[in-house]
Amino acid sequence: MVNESRFLKACKRQQTDCTPIWFMRQAGRYLSEYRKLREKYSMLEMVMNPEIAAAVTMQPLQRFDLDAAIIFADILLPLPLIGVDFSFVEGVGPRIHRPLRSPRDAEQLLEGDPEVELGFVADTVSLTRRDLDPGKALIGFAGAPFTLASYIIEGGHSRNYLETKSFMYSFPDSWKRLMEILTRVTIRYLEMQIRAGVDAVQLFDSWVGALSPDDYVKYAQPFTSRIFAALADYSVPLIHFGTGTSGFLREMRRAGGSVQSVDWSIPLGEAWEIIGFDSAIQGNLDPLAMMAPEKVLERKVEGVLQQAGARSGHIFNLGHGFLPQTPVNNVELVVNLVHKLTSG
Repeated sequence: MVNESRFLKACKRQQTDCTPIWFMRQAGRYLSEYRKLREKYSMLEMVMNPEIAAAVTMQPLQRFDLDAAIIFADILLPLPLIGVDFSFVEGVGPRIHRPLRSPRDAEQLLEGDPEVELGFVADTVSLTRRDLDPGKALIGFAGAPFTLASYIIEGGHSRNYLETKSFMYSFPDSWKRLMEILTRVTIRYLEMQIRAGVDAVQLFDSWVGALSPDDYVKYAQPFTSRIFAALADYSVPLIHFGTGTSGFLREMRRAGGSVQSVDWSIPLGEAWEIIGFDSAIQGNLDPLAMMAPEKVLERKVEGVLQQAGARSGHIFNLGHGFLPQTPVNNVELVVNLVHKLTSG
């Protein structure tokens, strides 16, 4: 049966009974039921166990009237396929065991098969699809090549991307090899998720805002474009996500995707005008607004909806993911308020 969720309708810029809403990192540490599981299992143990990952994916939908679930996984899962090992350090985040810093490192990269090595993600999709209300959409995802390359080169989070940009400028042939391998693996990984049953996929380019517009076009856009082009024949919406990208939204739109996700650094209405009203748009409440007093938060939500102008094709979301400190009551408030203010 074709999923006629309001989320999918909005992705296609079709009229909906109200604005759909979901949140990035909606399954996570702000929920007590998630924290209880984390006391028993590591992050990797959870994502690699389909039963646990499917249960975590469903947790926020059991609490809130969200319009979509997003598979509980991590953008770094494909890295071991290319010979890059990583681990999660408690209180720090992901750490790459041997950062890529030289052309010789790039020459030693591998290219594994997601179907073989990441089959547990497909199993998570299948289990979640079985239990998910048909009126709710299921979103799969992957990291974009630039963001994954930055993790691999920096070794973890970065403030200035010194190592990434130095490598990108100094070794263009090795940069191209790295990005081409990541592009091919990402295409196959997302195709696997689509075949397993997701209704839409989101490409996370969380760190691409570190680039100038010219560098984005030269060093990142061609590879992102290849991913969207390869997935174009599948009948699923393709969401293009980035942060800090208000200076090159047109270029991101040209890279592809049927839905452009924007952050809070630009008014949503202005971003939509730049992107073009022939594209759906997702966003763009500041995640820290979720910490605000109720009345302030309500005004922030109303402001985003006013910027959307009641046009078809708006999906309400944050400009990035939840913080662990996000009050659960505020999540419920925003979900209900968005539906209430846009219904009828």
